[in-house]
Amino acid sequence: QVQLVESGGGLVQPGGSLRLSCAASGFAFSAYGMRWYRQAPGKERELVAGISSAGTSTNYADSVKGRFTISRDNPKNTVYLQMNSLEPEDTAVYCCNAYRTWPTVKDYWGQGTQVTVSS
Repeated sequence: QVQLVESGGGLVQPGGSLRLSCAASGFAFSAYGMRWYRQAPGKERELVAGISSAGTSTNYADSVKGRFTISRDNPKNTVYLQMNSLEPEDTAVYCCNAYRTWPTVKDYWGQGTQVTVSS
């Protein structure tokens, strides 16, 4: 059974930090690229960051560059999102996504974790 379980969300003041984790099971984690998405109320889902299967390549939305860092630990089947200098605009539900395009297209999603940035 495929599972992606996010944790680490919560309430933080502007300028603070949080580290999100996404624990994967039920599939070959090291063969999948991983992404973090977020969705704020009334807004479309936004791709925040992505990392290749080996962890050698990363990409970020312009809105989080220099503040967020995505990483992964393949032996632990876990992907992380370190979020620094948080802003109220970062408030959203954050979800992790596992994907591959070869040999077949596969796409798995977690349930999400709430991040609220407020004073």
